[in-house]
Amino acid sequence: MKLSLLVLVVGLMSGGLAIAQAPPATAPAGNAQEGRKLFVAVGCYQCHGYEAQGSSATGPRLGPRPIAYAAFARYVRRPTGQMPLYTTKVLSDTELANIYAFVQAVPAPPPVQSIPLLR
Repeated sequence: MKLSLLVLVVGLMSGGLAIAQAPPATAPAGNAQEGRKLFVAVGCYQCHGYEAQGSSATGPRLGPRPIAYAAFARYVRRPTGQMPLYTTKVLSDTELANIYAFVQAVPAPPPVQSIPLLR
């Protein structure tokens, strides 16, 4: 028996493993102003930019029009690639909802035609 399977079986038998609950399908109410502060405080801006605009070199665009909250929360809690893990010990569910509210509140850029230098 592989060690990881053995640990899982022993953990389940002893009741020591907690099963993570799936995030809610709809975004919980959040505070965008608090979310902006948290976005900077926990370092999200380092890869995703101060306005969640992202960069092809560091991290994807998060706003405007973010992915669904359930997918957002699932990825933050169990990321792949180079993104750090943000467990509930690091970022509470309320704080995560606040960050999502900030990302949702990011305004869309103006149309290219409305920028005189780009005409």
